[in-house]
Amino acid sequence: MTARFTGRTVLVTGGGTGIGRAIALAFAREGASVVVAGRRPGPLEETVALVTAAGGEATAATADVTRPEEVRALVEGVVAGYGSLDVAVNNVGVFVPPARIADIPEDDWHTVMDANLTGLWLSMKYEIGHMRGHGGGAIVNVSSNLGAHKRLATLGAYATSKAAASVLTRSAALDHIGDGVRINAVSPGPVDTSMSSRPGESAADKAERMGRDVPAGRAGAPEEIAAAVLYLASDEAGYAVGTELVLDGGVTA
Repeated sequence: MTARFTGRTVLVTGGGTGIGRAIALAFAREGASVVVAGRRPGPLEETVALVTAAGGEATAATADVTRPEEVRALVEGVVAGYGSLDVAVNNVGVFVPPARIADIPEDDWHTVMDANLTGLWLSMKYEIGHMRGHGGGAIVNVSSNLGAHKRLATLGAYATSKAAASVLTRSAALDHIGDGVRINAVSPGPVDTSMSSRPGESAADKAERMGRDVPAGRAGAPEEIAAAVLYLASDEAGYAVGTELVLDGGVTA
């Protein structure tokens, strides 16, 4: 345990698995009180158990970021439980089945945009709404190297949502740095989580594919993404405003 975030309260959405879980654990190791949020209580409780076992402090909160009333209640609950909201990490991303633009079902389009873009906006709306009246804070959004930095055929809906998330991050950063709220983003490429696996792909097949497709020769580790998030949220990054760190092993170099 270290003390970089001691006395601070951190909200991590999408904190039940993968990158979100790694982020929650990393903040707890550095002294923060962490609230992990998501739609499924089971994975959230698993994250809390891991934090507690490591000597950290965490609680779980069930919320759907596409529902304004649930996001508002989430932020209010964090503040009621811990007295503050100092850092928020918005880590929500959903995929839909691949399809060319003209063939995307309308429901799939709305599913992606509701979660990846509108959900991000709603999260920042209520996070900033609290922070700007209580001494400021830091927000880090988890975007993707797919979008503003790279496109892949048949993944246009996802890439569009994440490109918009990158612009939304920068716009919010400009709008609210005067309120004492610093907003930045990380944009991972392939990371060693279930989200980067193809249907029916074995671990060996995935490793071979990553070795072929990623200049660094491997997928990223969730902990590497978490380290970048903690940097952007820390006092050491006080001059980073509207920054987007692309962490993809050279894919978009």
